[in-house]
Amino acid sequence: MITAGIDCGAKNTKTVVMRDGLIIGLGVVLTGFDQSVAVRQSLEMALLNAGVSRKHLSCIAGTGSGAKAVSEADVMVNEIKAMAEAGNYFFPSGRTIADLGAEEARTARIGEKVTIVDFAINDKCAAGTGSFIEAMGRALETPLEKMGELALLSDNSIPMNAQCTIFAESEVVGLIHAKTPREDISKAIHDSLASRIASMIRRVGMHPDMVMMGGVAYNRGLVSAVQRELGIETILIPEKPEYGAATGAAVVAANKGQ
Repeated sequence: MITAGIDCGAKNTKTVVMRDGLIIGLGVVLTGFDQSVAVRQSLEMALLNAGVSRKHLSCIAGTGSGAKAVSEADVMVNEIKAMAEAGNYFFPSGRTIADLGAEEARTARIGEKVTIVDFAINDKCAAGTGSFIEAMGRALETPLEKMGELALLSDNSIPMNAQCTIFAESEVVGLIHAKTPREDISKAIHDSLASRIASMIRRVGMHPDMVMMGGVAYNRGLVSAVQRELGIETILIPEKPEYGAATGAAVVAANKGQ
C-alpha cells in the first residue's frame, strides 16, 4: 500500500510518501500566499522522488495549520495526533513528544497504542517557537543557521525575562549596547526559548525517552539548552525532523487505507 501525508505549515508545506510503512519519497516547498499551490507542488515533488504517480496512492492524509487547503486529502489529521504517530513511528519507545516549528511549539505525552495522555500548544506568541530565534538572529546580524552553533561557544548564563518577541529584541539590543559577547547573547536567547519549551514538556509529563521533531530540531544550540533545562543527556531526533507531522499523517493514511 502506498499513502501520502501532507503537512501544510505556516512556513513550509511538506509531503511524505510511504509504501508499506517505509518512507519512499519526500517533498517540501515554501507555503507562500497560495496554500493550495504549495500542497500540489509538495505532493508532486514527493511522488517524483518516490518514483510513483498519484494513481498509486491508496489514501492521502492532511494536517497542519493550513490543512483545509489539502483538498486532495481523504482524511484530516489534527496536529497532535500527527506528531504522536510520527514520534511512535520513528522511536517506538518515546512517550514524550515535542514538535517545534516556525510558528508553533507543541508537546504531547502518549500512552500505549499511541493514545494521547496530555498535550500542550504554544501558538499565541512567537517567543515560544523557531521564529523567535530567527527574529533575534536579525537583531544580532547573525544568520539563522549559525545561531545555534554560536550559542554552543558560550558557557555563561545571562537571563532574558521578556515573554514577547518585541520586548526580547529590546533586551538583545540592550545587551549589544552593553558590549556583551555575541555568543553569550545567542546562548541567552536559546536558554530563554528552552525554558519555555521545557515548561510545556513538564506540563504534559516528562518521560526518559523524549522525541523532538520540527525544523527547529536541527538547531544544536537549542537541543543542548533543552537538555540542560530538563536535566537529560539524550533527545531522540529523526534524521529529517521537519517531516515529522507529514510522516504521522502518512501513517494515519496507511491505517485508514487498510
